[in-house]
Amino acid sequence: MDVAVIGAGYVGLATAVGLATLGHSVRIGERDQERVDALRKGQSPIYEPELSSFLQAAVDDGRLVVFSSNVDAVRDAEIVFLAVPTPQGEDGAADTSIVYAVLDEIGGHLASGTIVVLKSTVPVGTVGRIQQVLQSHGSDAVAISNPEFLREGSAISDFLHPDRIVIGTSDQRAAEKMIELYRGLQAPLVVTDPVSSEMVKYSANAFLATRITFANAIANLCEAVGADVKDVLLGMGYDSRIGFHFFNPGPGFGGSCFPKDTNALVAVANNAGYDFALLKSVIRINDLQLERVVDHVRRGAGGSLQGKTIALWGLAFKAGTDDTRSSPAIAIAELLLEGGCRIRAHDPQAQVALGGLEQVGTPIEAAQGADVLLIATEWSEYRTVDLHDVARVMRGSAIVDGRNLLDPVAVRRLGLSYQGIGR
Repeated sequence: MDVAVIGAGYVGLATAVGLATLGHSVRIGERDQERVDALRKGQSPIYEPELSSFLQAAVDDGRLVVFSSNVDAVRDAEIVFLAVPTPQGEDGAADTSIVYAVLDEIGGHLASGTIVVLKSTVPVGTVGRIQQVLQSHGSDAVAISNPEFLREGSAISDFLHPDRIVIGTSDQRAAEKMIELYRGLQAPLVVTDPVSSEMVKYSANAFLATRITFANAIANLCEAVGADVKDVLLGMGYDSRIGFHFFNPGPGFGGSCFPKDTNALVAVANNAGYDFALLKSVIRINDLQLERVVDHVRRGAGGSLQGKTIALWGLAFKAGTDDTRSSPAIAIAELLLEGGCRIRAHDPQAQVALGGLEQVGTPIEAAQGADVLLIATEWSEYRTVDLHDVARVMRGSAIVDGRNLLDPVAVRRLGLSYQGIGR
């Protein structure tokens, strides 16, 4: 099929590359000229495992072409995906202004019968409003919902091996067209109305955020009563009704989806007259988890951060990505800096500019002269750092393991103190 994808950000690029890998002819519309130039050479502007090789293959085979004009990208396309940013607005709801700006741009240039697929996460009811906008432009295109469930760090694998495919439309032809588009994938299909489809995305992310927050709350209680949260969650996770996914305690959830989508769902509930007290508590507890990690670091520094040097391992919001959007590591770094310390940080992929934070090339270099070492991102590289070298170069002796990566016994054997999350 001839497909257009508007927006070459994380979701748009992964979607475009995935569809091209399935054999479709894909045209990307992207306004950032620097990004356009890189993509035309088969170079990914973002770090994502497997993405670069799949992108290069699709460009080389001519299955993926990049345009700097959205109008040129959508011309004669059978299906147009909208994958543009919908950042959190001041009221907590998703800001859809870019979506509507793109619709105004392309609305009069869509081929008859085009299916406009909303891939961006949007407020409930947006598909219906998009349909009205299309009609105002004289277009007979059909707007539908098709939420994405891609995890950063495994986006290509998630696209090619999805848990499910959700299609939100009341138009039978559009549903059949989308089923044909995804025919090469082996996954359950959920075909529902647009509003329910939009709710699926928000509800799934809210539930996963709740699991993370529950794990952190149990970890905090384990610290209070002297239990080991790793053993507690292990014992819980073997229950087939519970499982292990999104059940690792840490500094709290972050990234481009969970913080934004939980707040957006609260806004949806408020607009509908429902007090979503449970989700509000999840958000509040997640915010408090950042402060709790800072308190661990402060105690490790002797009770005050003033004038201390903190080694920070990890800046990305999770391992496997260079994304620092709503990263707990960055939020914690900002709180630490407010306390008067300086930070030497390392991350294998992420880069950040933050006053008072010096980014260095290796984990050991970050630990040089540090009073406290904080592990904030679960990069596997940090598991294999020689702790003898860490003990040798640190000025202090405290390690705060915000991801429970290290063996407490091995750390303490070297004369270092260990503080995990719930351990």
